Amino acid sequence: MIPVTEFRQFTVQQQPAFRVLKPWWDVFTDYLSVIMLMIGVFGCTLQIMQDKIICLPTKTPAPNQTVAVPHQTELKGLKNNLDLQQYSYINQRCYEEALHWYAKYFPYLVLIHTLVFMVCSNFWFKFPGSSSKIEHFVSILGKCFDSPWTTRALSEVSGENSAGNDEKREIDSGPTVNMPTVEDDLVNLEKTQSLRSIPEKLIVNKPDASVLDKKEGEQAKALFEKIKKFRLHVEEGDLLYVMYVRQNVLKVLKFLLIIIYNSILVPEVKITVPCDVNIKDMTGYGHFWCNHTTAHLFSKLAYCYLCFVGVYGFTCLYTLYWLFYRSLKEYSFEYVRQETGISDIPDVKNDFAFMLHIIDQYDPLYSKRFAVFLSEVSENKLKQLNLNHEWTAQKLRQKLKTNANNRLELSLFMLSGLPDTVFELTELQSLKLEIINNVTIPASISKLEDLQELTLYQSSLKIHSAALAFLKENLKVLRVKFDDSRELPSWIYGMRSLEELYLSGFFSHDISRNVTFESLRELKALKTLHLKSNFAKIPQAIVDVSSHLQRLYVHNDGTKLVVFNNLKKMVHLVHLELVHCELDRIPHAIFSLSNLQELDLRENNLKTIEEIVSFQHLRKLVSLKLWHNSITYIPDHIKKLGSLERLYFSHNKIEVLPSNLFLCHKLRYMDLSNNEICFIPPEIGVLQSLQYFSVSSNRLENLPDELFFCKKLKTLKLGMNALTQLSPKISFLVSLTHLELRGNHFDSLPAELVSCQALKRNGLLVEDALFETLPSDVREQMRAE
Repeated sequence: MIPVTEFRQFTVQQQPAFRVLKPWWDVFTDYLSVIMLMIGVFGCTLQIMQDKIICLPTKTPAPNQTVAVPHQTELKGLKNNLDLQQYSYINQRCYEEALHWYAKYFPYLVLIHTLVFMVCSNFWFKFPGSSSKIEHFVSILGKCFDSPWTTRALSEVSGENSAGNDEKREIDSGPTVNMPTVEDDLVNLEKTQSLRSIPEKLIVNKPDASVLDKKEGEQAKALFEKIKKFRLHVEEGDLLYVMYVRQNVLKVLKFLLIIIYNSILVPEVKITVPCDVNIKDMTGYGHFWCNHTTAHLFSKLAYCYLCFVGVYGFTCLYTLYWLFYRSLKEYSFEYVRQETGISDIPDVKNDFAFMLHIIDQYDPLYSKRFAVFLSEVSENKLKQLNLNHEWTAQKLRQKLKTNANNRLELSLFMLSGLPDTVFELTELQSLKLEIINNVTIPASISKLEDLQELTLYQSSLKIHSAALAFLKENLKVLRVKFDDSRELPSWIYGMRSLEELYLSGFFSHDISRNVTFESLRELKALKTLHLKSNFAKIPQAIVDVSSHLQRLYVHNDGTKLVVFNNLKKMVHLVHLELVHCELDRIPHAIFSLSNLQELDLRENNLKTIEEIVSFQHLRKLVSLKLWHNSITYIPDHIKKLGSLERLYFSHNKIEVLPSNLFLCHKLRYMDLSNNEICFIPPEIGVLQSLQYFSVSSNRLENLPDELFFCKKLKTLKLGMNALTQLSPKISFLVSLTHLELRGNHFDSLPAELVSCQALKRNGLLVEDALFETLPSDVREQMRAE
């Protein structure tokens, strides 16, 4: 006898984890298949173990002949003089030729049909294209169900929401997902029917829910990534759905076939069967009556089998109804969102949706717990816990450094969020966040009483209302760098204590021509505004701060700045920079800025500066930077800028220096490097306040002696010229600390350098060989500290 367990390879029992994808109708039909299989095996066993048919010959009497029966005292059977081999031969011939084929092969048909049913039911678990998806899904599903984060996430999100219900309003800084509303705690969730079935060991008390060890956190983080990739892969097609539909359609067709032909052929299973075979020359008989020994049992089994097939078929019809009546290619987590309060759980489609529908037939709790790993809120909370484990307060303190503004700064780069431990660094004065998304500033930022500076480089931010109130009162410096104008946070316009604002980002070509900021009217303490973008005109909103704005920096990316009307209203400006704005002339609006002290127009296309005569009205102007342009000459009327102290003309195309330039007698700093100057007028000796003078990278062949009358010179740069000798009058420059001579044609250095007591070897930039031409005592003096 063949044991039923030999057929287990046709079922899904080899992989018990797949049972979650077996709805009740599949489980029911599997049991029916086992019963039908037992019927087939039982019938086959009877065929093998028992005689199939027993036949006896019959004599046909001649016409008008009566058969005389002698009087006997004892009844005996008819003698036919056949031996055992002849009986066996007759039985075999009659079985093969007289017995109906259905009666002979009924158990084998049952066995084959049942095996077909079992293969159809489980084919999608075996087919390579679908089995890989199913195995991956079941593996992920089991990990989601067993992960401590699944239950703890509900408690964490709930706890966070309940703590924030009293202060619910949040301010967003860009296109980030708003924080959802969540139920107060897990007890509210237990009111639903599905959560009543959660084992007690999985229910975590709220105080313990926030405790998640590092290993569990990393495992949950990896699970989030797996689910994201799996979702993208599975939602692309509907292979599983199509295969499941097809195998059920095939089972229904098979059911109809079995019912039809079995209903017709079952009456052919008869107990008594006449047999006429041409074997008279071998046995002496040609007509036999045969008894089919298993006919009665086969007939009963056939009707029983038909009943089971009927139930099986109607179950398959119900399955098809379920498949076509419901929209199984879409799955909504609406009920989960309502029960858990995690409102950002996305709906899914195609094969992902279909598998979740199937799982709901097994146990809806699976999809509920799986949904936790589809929530961005849940993922962000997990990332936050992992961050807190990784970035302890002690580790963060090791990253503290003093920045250029002499503030104690913490710089964080490319993290998944902002660690809560940051708010334990009460000594923190400056916080710098670079390429960090989904940052939430909680109310606990108020612990950082010394915080005055905040830097956001390509980081999206949302701020709790209490945190916003704190920043409004304490924040002095704000730097924001963005890629998209929509990322520009709206809350920056309410920072009433802000003194310095730095905005860096670019707009599309169309937007840059009409870009507008929200009103800056609330920034009543703003003194410095730095804009690095691609404006076509000075934004109108700047006028709102014209009464107190002192420093304005506009750095364009090469976009031509053509409209300057708003600039005229900035009468309180003391420092103005218009850099890389493609200016070909000095804007006339600048001449209205009567309080201007520093002007920087570098990296433009200035070729002529005849308008410089109008600078005489800017009586407070002390610094003029016209470097990195294409200026070819300096007008004579530059002499009218009598208040100038610093003048930058480097990186231009100037060939001649006018004598009137040196009538600006207050000049202390003059940079004329990287030009084409061949001669320095002797009038330079008038500049008795000159402390810095650079003419490096020009075409000078000699120096006027009057240069050495500028006795306050501390820095003199003469490198990369064509000088052949250095005048001994260099000894007049007793305050000299930095002398650059590299790149000239000197044969030797004058020994008079010994008089420059403040000049040391590290301040003398010259070739080593040339330095060795100095007397040894001079060299020793320069090398001495």
